[in-house]
Amino acid sequence: MKESDIRKYAQLMKELELTGLEITENDQVVRLERSVTAAPIVPAVSAVSAEPAPAPVQETNEGVSVTSPIVGLFYAAPAENAEPYVALGDRVKKGQTLCIVEAMKLMNEITAECDGVIEKICAANGQMVEYGTELFRIRR
Repeated sequence: MKESDIRKYAQLMKELELTGLEITENDQVVRLERSVTAAPIVPAVSAVSAEPAPAPVQETNEGVSVTSPIVGLFYAAPAENAEPYVALGDRVKKGQTLCIVEAMKLMNEITAECDGVIEKICAANGQMVEYGTELFRIRR
């Protein structure tokens, strides 16, 4: 196998966030592995996490900022055709589910850390969010 082919596979691994890849070509086996230190690996035990993920909260003059505790896909509703958990102007209670962030096929419920009114929804449904991305702003 050519070095250029191996580099292409390594780039593909990086793009797809794979940690291992084994290629068999013409009776040759090449195994590529890489370590990932950016985000902790969470074992996917079930489709929905048993306990909601605590959302980091920052209080500003404009309200309480609810940010993503993990890297993943933001979902505003529990299912594709379902109503969103919250809408602009909704009153929420501490512990109420605001959204889901999917990481590695594990659905993590993000809950309100305080009572208040949804003042701003900062992420779009299906958007990839990073750790610390602001998801909502709640006015107390």
